[in-house]
Amino acid sequence: MEPQDTDEPRGPVLHIVVVGFHHKKGCQVEFSYPPLMPHEGHDSNMLPEEWKYLPFLALPDGAHNYQEDTVYFHLPPLGGNTKCVYGVSCYRQIEAKALKVRQADVTRETVQKSVCVLSRVPLFGLLQAKLQLITHAYFEEKDFSQISILKELYEHMNGSLRGSAVDGSQVFLGLSPRDLILHFRHKVLILFKLILLEKKVLFYVSPVSRLVGTLMTVLSLFPGMLEHGLGDSSHYRPKSSVSDDSDPAASAEEFVSVSASELHGGDGDARSSPAGNGIKPPSRSSPESSESDWETLDPGVLDEGTAAGGAAPITVQPLGGQGGVAQGLLSGLEEDQHGMPLAIFTKGFLCLPYMALQQHHLLSDVAVRGFVAGATNILFRQQRHLSDAVVEVEEASVQIHDGELRKVVGLTTADLRFADYLLKHVTENRDDVFLDGTGWEGGDEWIRAQFALYLHALLASSLQQDNERLLADYGAPFIAGWKVTHNYRLWHSNKHAAMAAVTPGHPFQGQYSVADVKLRLTHSVHNSERGKKIGNAMMTTSRSVVQTGKAVGQSVGGALTSAKSAMSSWFSTLAQPAAAPHPEAPAGQAQP
Repeated sequence: MEPQDTDEPRGPVLHIVVVGFHHKKGCQVEFSYPPLMPHEGHDSNMLPEEWKYLPFLALPDGAHNYQEDTVYFHLPPLGGNTKCVYGVSCYRQIEAKALKVRQADVTRETVQKSVCVLSRVPLFGLLQAKLQLITHAYFEEKDFSQISILKELYEHMNGSLRGSAVDGSQVFLGLSPRDLILHFRHKVLILFKLILLEKKVLFYVSPVSRLVGTLMTVLSLFPGMLEHGLGDSSHYRPKSSVSDDSDPAASAEEFVSVSASELHGGDGDARSSPAGNGIKPPSRSSPESSESDWETLDPGVLDEGTAAGGAAPITVQPLGGQGGVAQGLLSGLEEDQHGMPLAIFTKGFLCLPYMALQQHHLLSDVAVRGFVAGATNILFRQQRHLSDAVVEVEEASVQIHDGELRKVVGLTTADLRFADYLLKHVTENRDDVFLDGTGWEGGDEWIRAQFALYLHALLASSLQQDNERLLADYGAPFIAGWKVTHNYRLWHSNKHAAMAAVTPGHPFQGQYSVADVKLRLTHSVHNSERGKKIGNAMMTTSRSVVQTGKAVGQSVGGALTSAKSAMSSWFSTLAQPAAAPHPEAPAGQAQP
């Protein structure tokens, strides 16, 4: 089924949608402009089959724990449109008693709704900034039947964004590589390598705004990726479990919309619910909450599949010829003269900035080659066998389950120099706010330029004959794994004129030095479990030595105190970013 078309050419914004939480039906679309379905009214709850997850993406798990939040999400294309649809949703909740007009179906103490923009262009931050203002105004009306403001938002956005190009700073609005580097430090480069290898990478944190912001900031380090590399990143399609003449709202997915009280109603058997499914009910009923009912689901439900009447299996939509103007004849993406963006998110490799629990089966679908996905529900994190790496954003940790993969993405000495170079510049310029736009070194744009240089040099090195020495600086196991990926083989099979001007070799190649020993030791102490234990043991020993020194006499104690001071100073040095072995920018350094 197609969304309603108009006679006039449509702008970048496809729909404005309001999603609410109904005490019996769960998350559902309450309003859409223009209507999502042909021949339906603005207040229809019906959805295109491809967008059946929309309500759960727009109103995320755990939303009730926050007064307001923002979600970025991707939807599959519809019909002849072969490109991803980008969603931005602003969530808020309000006390029901504050409403001027309280409708009959409002039975809870709070009312939870999201206002969503569905767009053809990935201008997430810009759309969010506009949407937040409108969402606040919509809630301030305290009468959700007043939808004229949402229609005006549709017209305003299409008027102001029509003709807007996704190239330039607008696409990066709200994303901060500086903050990413300060939080994850050298591990940002590990994430970069994992995605180049097309591995299954799951980001996990709450609230969802922090989740999607972190994930999209990592992707912004890949040249051209946000602007032109995500068009095929959501090519999946839920397999229909109903006949064509059935109401799509009554599909097998409907179990996710049934409240906990209904599942516990009657004889307490889940089979008595209106959805007629056999899933395990939540462990407790929580009538005052919303999605929290579903956060308490027994993890076993995720393994039951359709045999127990659970979520319908997922199949990835076939990726025939991609539409749209594209310079990359093979990738179908709009590439620059370096062949950027790389075709990572194509042919069944998904990018889902936020993934709802109802999409869980995508992680294990055989047609999904890999993914970069974000989740706030703990059930995703517990299913570790479904991903290659779990990124715990709060702890800034990257948990890689397979020992061999840890070796493959391990950072070389040259990599550590690069990461240390970034951290040094970001740290030194931490107090510069860059509000006047004149800041460069250590700024967001500068960081993206460094990663572009790193990737261009990596690609140039891979083209050289007898290049083992050049590639060793990036890690031989990593190079071997990357060369068999879809994105590398596609890039290598085409000619890219600008690559002739790129100097091969790691930007931080060079002879091993004493500074590198310190850098490697710091990396080991701070990031390996064994290193942390050794560091803790040494610190404990130093404290014991000082206590002993006080007991055995002044002269001996003085000597031991001096030793303790030296040790503390040494650890203090380790804790600081090591001085970059190259005080100036490396050869071929990107400039503003």
